[in-house]
Amino acid sequence: MPQYTAPLTDMQFLLHDWLKLEEHYANIGLQDFDKELVNEILSQGAKFAEQAIAPLNREGDEQSCKLDNGKVTTPDGFASAYHEYIANGWNAMLGDPEYDGQDLPHSMAVPVQEMLCSANVSWRLISMLTESAVLAVTKHGSQALKDTYLRKLISGEWTGTMCLTEPQAGTDLSLLSTKAEPQEDGSYHITGNKIFISGGDQDWTDNILHLVLARLPDAPAGVKGISLFLVPKILVTESGELGAENSLSVGSLEKKMGIKACPTCVMNFDQATGFLVGAPHQGLACMFTMMNDARFQVGLQGLGIAESAFQGALAYARERLQSRAPQGVQNPDGKADPIIAHPDVRKMLLTQKSLTEGCRALSFLYAAQMDIEKNATDQKAKQDAANVLAFLTPISKGFMTDVGQEVSQLGVQVYGGHGFIREWGMEQLIRDSRITQLYEGTNGIQAADLVGRKLSRDNGDMLAATHSLFANLVNAISDASSQKLAHSILNDWHQLSLQLKQQSAVNVAGAAYDYMNYSAYSLLGMLWLSMADSATLSTNPSVQSGKKATCDFYIKRILPRKELYKVNLLEDANDIVEVTDNVFDYQ
Repeated sequence: MPQYTAPLTDMQFLLHDWLKLEEHYANIGLQDFDKELVNEILSQGAKFAEQAIAPLNREGDEQSCKLDNGKVTTPDGFASAYHEYIANGWNAMLGDPEYDGQDLPHSMAVPVQEMLCSANVSWRLISMLTESAVLAVTKHGSQALKDTYLRKLISGEWTGTMCLTEPQAGTDLSLLSTKAEPQEDGSYHITGNKIFISGGDQDWTDNILHLVLARLPDAPAGVKGISLFLVPKILVTESGELGAENSLSVGSLEKKMGIKACPTCVMNFDQATGFLVGAPHQGLACMFTMMNDARFQVGLQGLGIAESAFQGALAYARERLQSRAPQGVQNPDGKADPIIAHPDVRKMLLTQKSLTEGCRALSFLYAAQMDIEKNATDQKAKQDAANVLAFLTPISKGFMTDVGQEVSQLGVQVYGGHGFIREWGMEQLIRDSRITQLYEGTNGIQAADLVGRKLSRDNGDMLAATHSLFANLVNAISDASSQKLAHSILNDWHQLSLQLKQQSAVNVAGAAYDYMNYSAYSLLGMLWLSMADSATLSTNPSVQSGKKATCDFYIKRILPRKELYKVNLLEDANDIVEVTDNVFDYQ
């Protein structure tokens, strides 16, 4: 298995030299957070990721999870690593201080979250969903629910899950049938079945809090009739102690292609006691608080896996000796040259590096916008940040997970035949990354959301705010030729976005995936030009040369991909939708 090392140099460059984090914090009233604290958090996060959970990754994949007498057992070492995680306060990074959270800026937490995904994405899933549950309860829960559950959810003493999907209701939640019956004491009896529940049961904590979508008896049809409920595995007494077991169970564990060390459960609720979160029939709006956070964090999973694949491929390419390089002997003391000297391998490594570091910049920019939305006192700044986040969420989830799969595939290719063998660990990255393109809404759903809600159905505020953010980045580029190129990319993207808004709903739907990719490659192009410009002032020579060379590669070799998607953006979709079903058959 490739040995993971947190990319601290790149992270520190992005945070301090590119985003200018101390200025950013001063602008939103967070002057107490400084460079020294940021670096200490990064250092300690790296230590935990590298030493505590990365060594468990391959063995966890081999062992998988087990279900015996209704109880789930996770692989060796997973539970003890989690106990170390919460003991050191990592789960509480973003929590409300009123409930013992640390209330750190997102721009401090996101790099650590990426490290956890790189080190062991199966292990990370449960703590990730717990953080998303914290957001939902914090924003929508009653005071009583917060007082009873939030402190232990923030600390990680209890974990949280997201229970949406049913066998007949995946993306289309209007089809869900789980029922909620009101009780005289103000609670509800929840009955139904949920599938694909990550962390539905585990041996890490004494209690698990399930956030479950269900229908009240008087619920209107469709998504407007869905409510959200908190359903604990173990009921909590009035004194705050654990009481009786609730009426829910694990029906089975899914046998999966990847993330085998994370228990993916079929959950059965049989008149289980639950408590309403938010207003009746407003469950989907409440759940979107959790879902949007989870979608971005799934994007971080794609980024994290990409980083691991790149590191593994780079290390192997430097060690593996095969043939002589066409440009001349590179290793005169050996019988062959390292494969990193061969142009095709070097091209694959540069593709991995440019996509991975470009996505990291996108994720850090996203984190800074989360800081603004949460902490800024200027209401326009808060709203602009919220609009940017709404627009970038489907791109971050969809594109970054596609990148995770592409970079993992390239990693296996660099290894050659060894990449196909389990003991080298590269094929696990492909298997683990594949689910990221599917859960929390498939990437096709992300693209549809981008064009159907974020681009087409608002008053243009989301697109305008995103355009303004990137215009500010472009205007700050000091090199005239780089700024000119960045402006050209920005204007082309913006004009095509405006044109697409004017197309019919069918044409827009037909162009959805093309638009998501066109946008992502364009935005990363501007990010790379901005990063390379900032790197000229870095005191680290490797950052200076590395960013410039990788930027040049991205602009020349990767950015042209956007043209492939551009040609389809304004095409009529009739050639797709008017094809009759019998075209697919030869009977």
